[in-house]
Amino acid sequence: MKNIEAVFLDRDGTIGGGTTMHYPREFELFPYTALEINRLKKDQIPLFSFTNQPGISKGLATIEDFQQELTGFGFDDVYICPHNPQEGCTCRKPGIGMLSKAQKAHNLTLENCVVIGDRWTDMLAASKAGCIKILVRTGAGEMSLRDHRDESNNIRIDYIASDLKDAISWLYSQYSLTGRA
Repeated sequence: MKNIEAVFLDRDGTIGGGTTMHYPREFELFPYTALEINRLKKDQIPLFSFTNQPGISKGLATIEDFQQELTGFGFDDVYICPHNPQEGCTCRKPGIGMLSKAQKAHNLTLENCVVIGDRWTDMLAASKAGCIKILVRTGAGEMSLRDHRDESNNIRIDYIASDLKDAISWLYSQYSLTGRA
């Protein structure tokens, strides 16, 4: 059984919020999210947030606002792309810049890592990096499934979960989640 080295969680629509952007101090976790984060932390699974936040480049929030919020939720490290899609950066999902940065910082084998998100860009980034891919139906998840049904043959999503709680339960049923040796 493969040992999971880390779990990457998208923010908006995956751990809370909805289909639109909610800035820090407006963002609310789903009722079960804190329990699921604590479940992973109890088993010493490194937990990383990775999120596109173009509002930062528009001056609507700061990286520090998001880092403080996400660290407060219990994430071990936070990876944020502050760029607009037009800027052509390598960190913005579906690029793998945030995953690569975490790989280097934490000495990870990305094939032993999990990406959980609600958008097709999350799944594309995970696929390019070789990560285990879980799409949640919360947030934009249903829309992602509908809009990218034809593309799903090119990307094998490992599991489609009703929500984060379902995703984490599936992980525990399929993989070894006992922390890094």
